[in-house]
Amino acid sequence: MESSILMKTIAVIGGGITGVTTAYALAKRGFAVTLFERHRYAAMETSFANGGQLSASNAEVWTHWSTILKGIKWMLKSDAPLLVNPAPTWHKLSWFAEFIAAMPHYERNTVETARLAVAARQHLFAWAQEEGIDFDLKKEGILHIYRDKKGFDHAGRVSQMLAKGGLPRRAVTPEEMKAIEPTLAGSYYGGYFTESDSTGDIHKFTNGLAAAAERLGVKTLYGQDVKSVRSDGQQAVITVAGDEGSVVHTFDGMVVCAGVASRDFASQLGDRVNIYPVKGYSITVNLNDEQSQAGAPNVSLLDDETKLVTSRLGLNRFRVAGTAEFNGVDRDIRADRIRPLIAWVEQCFPKINTRSVVPWAGLRPMMPNMMPRVGRGRKANVFYNTGHGHLGWTLSAVTADMVGNVVQEASRSLQVGGVLQPA
Repeated sequence: MESSILMKTIAVIGGGITGVTTAYALAKRGFAVTLFERHRYAAMETSFANGGQLSASNAEVWTHWSTILKGIKWMLKSDAPLLVNPAPTWHKLSWFAEFIAAMPHYERNTVETARLAVAARQHLFAWAQEEGIDFDLKKEGILHIYRDKKGFDHAGRVSQMLAKGGLPRRAVTPEEMKAIEPTLAGSYYGGYFTESDSTGDIHKFTNGLAAAAERLGVKTLYGQDVKSVRSDGQQAVITVAGDEGSVVHTFDGMVVCAGVASRDFASQLGDRVNIYPVKGYSITVNLNDEQSQAGAPNVSLLDDETKLVTSRLGLNRFRVAGTAEFNGVDRDIRADRIRPLIAWVEQCFPKINTRSVVPWAGLRPMMPNMMPRVGRGRKANVFYNTGHGHLGWTLSAVTADMVGNVVQEASRSLQVGGVLQPA
């Protein structure tokens, strides 16, 4: 028996950067989209205060033995850039086993991530221009800084992989680094500069695009805590907890873009999406005086040794973010993890006044192979766009476009024997 699947109504679960870009991409394709978000506004969790970098130059995946060695070395050091809680859980053990299994694909996945990141720019910039979104975009490039030869030489090898993905970047001397960003203090072995990279405020962009999606007809349901999801391949059912009890919504299809909650939703839908929450921290330094504003960098930086990134957001905000903490679903903002970020600012940019600093923590949804999960689920009308790890902002526009194409293709497909096989 053959009957055509023609999906018209689509639910998107999650109002962060991936959910909002997905809703927008689907609306542009003519679908009737409903977006569910448990907070009162878009972009209130991982898309609230990230590092701000749109960084194809940070496409190197972490599936490398050096990551494991650093994790072991730093396990008992509370202010380490990478911190793994040694208490074992089955989820953590299975994730790390798959992480190690993905190591042979380190180069291939780095090249592919760079390719996706370069493609994402075109979509994101075009959408922002078309919709008139102001998000403190700075196209000043990203400068990777290295204090020793070992780090610099590794960056050279990474540059070769990035070039295969279509991203040129160039080695620069300490003198050239000073010319690129005069406010940077300290002594360095060298750096790598990617002129085509940029920065912006993810929270501003996501909210701007959410408003644009509403203008296109997307129904945004905020304050909606999705409790359960199910599908029979023909109909997608979403149950939301409300003040008056549970409310049930039905759609032709659904796309799961729920960050670290995606693993649980996938399990309910018969899929395995092994996302682990990897906590990152940021500080937003308020540049409240002229000396701080003059002493803060305009060019975005990535310090590979400390794994910290920076973004200048407008005239009076400076964002510093980084670190990776494997500690389950834990959103606590720890003082011993924030302190090194402030110390780094004071060391590298001594003219910045750090009296007014806003700390934040968010959970990156990370797949073991460091590649986002984009595409179909087992059920014919279930799709995923999630698991972007530390590059959700960088990759969001291209993965939204990809999943938009997959949903469009599936809506035109033929259902054979009741099952449309996942791609």
